[in-house]
This record gives sequence, C-alpha cells and structure tokens, in this order.
Amino acid sequence: MSEKRDTRTRNWTFFVYPESAPENWRDVLNEMHIPWIESPLHDKDVDSNGELKKAHWHILILFASKKSYEQVREITLRLKAPNPQKVMDLKGMVRYFAHMDDPNKFQYSKSEIIGHAGADPLIYLSANSGERYQLIKEMISFVKENDIDEIQDLIDYAMENRFDDWFPLLCDNSAFIMNNYIKSIRHRIR
Repeated sequence: MSEKRDTRTRNWTFFVYPESAPENWRDVLNEMHIPWIESPLHDKDVDSNGELKKAHWHILILFASKKSYEQVREITLRLKAPNPQKVMDLKGMVRYFAHMDDPNKFQYSKSEIIGHAGADPLIYLSANSGERYQLIKEMISFVKENDIDEIQDLIDYAMENRFDDWFPLLCDNSAFIMNNYIKSIRHRIR
C-alpha cells in the first residue's frame, strides 16, 4: 500500500490584480477572520524583456491549521485571483513583498506592507545580523557627517527619514550603542 502524502500547508500566497478583483476584495478576506498580509501594489515590476508587468498585490494568508489547495482555491476564486501557491518560508515571502533581498528589482517600501486580522509583518521584516551592523555603520557615519551630539536628534531624523530601517533598530536594540557613541563624541570635544 502506498503512503499518501499530506499536501496541505498552513501558509499560502497568491496575486490579486486590481483590474479583475472585486472592489471589496479586502473585505472578503477580512470577513474570514484569518490573519493575512498584503504587499504594496507592485506596479513597477518588469519582466525579463524590460516590459512593465501587470500591476498586482502579493497576498499571504496565515491559517491556524493546514489547508488543502482546493480549500484555498475557493478563496482565490472569490477574489478572481490566480491559483494559490504554498509558502515555503514566511520571512522570505514577506521580505519579497518589498524585494528586500533582490536589489535588481524595484524596491517597494516596507512600511507599505500591511498586516490584516492580527497578522504582524514586522516580525518577518527585522534586519538580520549583517544588515543590522551595516545600518549601525550608516548611522555612525551620519552622526559624524552631521555633527549629531544628542541621541534625540538621531532618533528624530530616523523617525522622519529612515522609518523603515534605522528607526526600528533604534527602538529595538541599537539605541544603546548609538547613545554611547554620541556621548563619547561630546566627551572628546570637552
């Protein structure tokens, strides 16, 4: 007797096209009370010939239990969306929504990735160690070049101009090193 493989999974992705989706497509998803994440509108993607691709959103649905292709296809049919695909890696998928790991593609704003029904995209967008160190290096250079002598000035700048990368770092774990760096500059000047 052959073993039957379970092809169900908890996380699925699909496209929604503005031209074909019902006007209330977000309401359709929200009314299911299932956490889901919406990408920025991808309206600047190009194909291998340099032609502009059809505008679309990437959608990620995060089910509490495994769902079959057929179950998810019922949802995509209601949205007039193409076939759903299994998600192999949540973090990689959410980062793809902004093309974070592909510098050759148009870079969409991370702040335009929206969580619905309790989904929190920020947990998938945090910088890895290498990125974090590079961002700290950028902040140190900025502090030097702009004669920053108070952490408040750096935080204010980050909040207004670097909300997607510097600001979360300062809030979560890098304010300590940056504050000490800025203090050391002040002490050296005295």
